[in-house]
Amino acid sequence: MEPTQTQIIRIGTRGSALALAQAHETRDRLRAAHGLPEAAFEIVVIKTTGDRVLDRPLKEIGGKGLFTREIEDALLSGEIDIAVHSMKDMPTVQPQGLVIDCYLPREDVRDAFVSPQYSGISQLPQGAVVGSSSLRRRAQLAARRPDLQLVEFRGNVQTRLKKLEDGVAVATFLAMAGLSRLGMLHVARGPVSPDEMLPAVAQGCIGVERRSDDARMAGLLAAIGDRDSALRVAAERAFLARLDGSCQTPIAGLAELEGDRLRLRGEILRPDGSAVIAGERIGPAGDGAAMGDDLAAELRGRAPADFFDWS
Repeated sequence: MEPTQTQIIRIGTRGSALALAQAHETRDRLRAAHGLPEAAFEIVVIKTTGDRVLDRPLKEIGGKGLFTREIEDALLSGEIDIAVHSMKDMPTVQPQGLVIDCYLPREDVRDAFVSPQYSGISQLPQGAVVGSSSLRRRAQLAARRPDLQLVEFRGNVQTRLKKLEDGVAVATFLAMAGLSRLGMLHVARGPVSPDEMLPAVAQGCIGVERRSDDARMAGLLAAIGDRDSALRVAAERAFLARLDGSCQTPIAGLAELEGDRLRLRGEILRPDGSAVIAGERIGPAGDGAAMGDDLAAELRGRAPADFFDWS
């Protein structure tokens, strides 16, 4: 029997190729878990402020909510039933009435080095131009290679690759997870080790948001949530939350599980790379959120009074 309109699960997403791939992965996991036909789902594309305004740096037009606000409004109004997000784009606090308690199995967390000419960061010549829209990546690169010229590099994966072809820069960075989900791993010269460039908080993780009072969606999503991803993201996002992180704040964090133990590494940087403050915590996996909060408090305490006065 074909599902009625009221039974159809409407999945809200941004319209980029990567966002759609993530929405399709969520749909396919729900289909497999519950034996549902493809006709039981509708992918609803919602354009966000971050997608519309491409000619200005993110720090000039707002924080992480640039890529989520319109989607969350649609969820609250009932236009969609669930929303699929890249968790590294998500503010640490959800609007009242919404919750994220379903995380898909996490992909490769590492950054990808992308260049038509060079094989890695160490191969870049003195003064080479590198493009990135990520304040975190730019700060980390400036700390390691202050000789490089760093330029703003916004747009989807295809747009950024075209900019490399056009010679706007000789290299850029993308997320290995995104390239994997797009079937484009061949684009990367290779992954950048987290020891060399600690990734963004929750990089590689897809979160599914729902209305907190929607018992039907809660039940459906419970079947596809990944416990290890949830534990890791809880630690990383608690670290970010204490630091009040946004797209304007160079912050990196990574939690890794080994059995029932969790290792959390975090760092905060000045945007020009002139200072990096890093630390780590190791403890029981279930204590990740407390560890994240504690590590953030330590790094804040070690930072000079003006460290967070970034403009």
